[in-house]
Amino acid sequence: MHALRVRLRRLARLSRAVLRNPSASAGLVVIVLMLLMAVFAPLLVEANTPDPYQMPRDWAAINAPPGTPGHPLGTTPEGGDVLYGIVWGSRLSVRLALTVASITLAVGITLGSLAGSIGGRWDEYIMRVVDVFMSIPELILALAIAGILGPSFRNIILALAVVGWTQYARVIRGEILKVKQKEYVDSARIIGETPLRVYLRNVLPNSLTPIIVIATLDMGKIVLVGATLSFIGLAETGLAEWGNVVSAGQQGVVAGRWWVATFGGAMVFLWALAFNMLGDGLRDVLDPRVEGR
Repeated sequence: MHALRVRLRRLARLSRAVLRNPSASAGLVVIVLMLLMAVFAPLLVEANTPDPYQMPRDWAAINAPPGTPGHPLGTTPEGGDVLYGIVWGSRLSVRLALTVASITLAVGITLGSLAGSIGGRWDEYIMRVVDVFMSIPELILALAIAGILGPSFRNIILALAVVGWTQYARVIRGEILKVKQKEYVDSARIIGETPLRVYLRNVLPNSLTPIIVIATLDMGKIVLVGATLSFIGLAETGLAEWGNVVSAGQQGVVAGRWWVATFGGAMVFLWALAFNMLGDGLRDVLDPRVEGR
């Protein structure tokens, strides 16, 4: 119980420090607003199609500009409502970011922990696999995997999960190797703690600080790369997804129909910017080398 109270006090201090950081607090506000938009999407824009993630088409309002009755943000060249694509696309973006981040964190921390804790051949094998994956640009590898599997939002999730775990494995391995040399870890071993207990109570919790920062930054990158894959046609046609919205409006920019690509691209930009600001703020708060922390 005492340990729980100590952790809650630490969490409260961390929360206050994050909220006092201008970069982190600004990013957090944008993230919360986007999450609320995703949660309340059915209330903001009514889904009138069997699949709510398919953009409804109004063939009588093709390329309608913003302010058109029934289409506040205009329509695409196929008559798709831009507001619908942005609001319901926020749900897909949240789903994409959370799913990919959860998978990559779990795989990366597990394999990195095996490499750093056990060492020996496990370390050698796992790090060579990491080197192979990291020798190929992440976007190119994700593009190849998604292209082989075929156009599908699920395949985009799978492709990003396959290529995204390596950074977590490398970082957690390095942190574990450093933490294992600390005196409090030696003390835990001396008093008879089992290796698993030492790892779970002393090594892993004190190795997660950089992982938290990387995961926060990665949430923005995941949606950005996912939108890129959708933009080039690796998601289902007509899917209410930000990359698809930008793709639908790319040719209209030249013809003066700027609104489709602008609104869709702005959402991707704001999402990535918000998580980058939050990640930078967390780094400033959590990094003990920063003055005053």
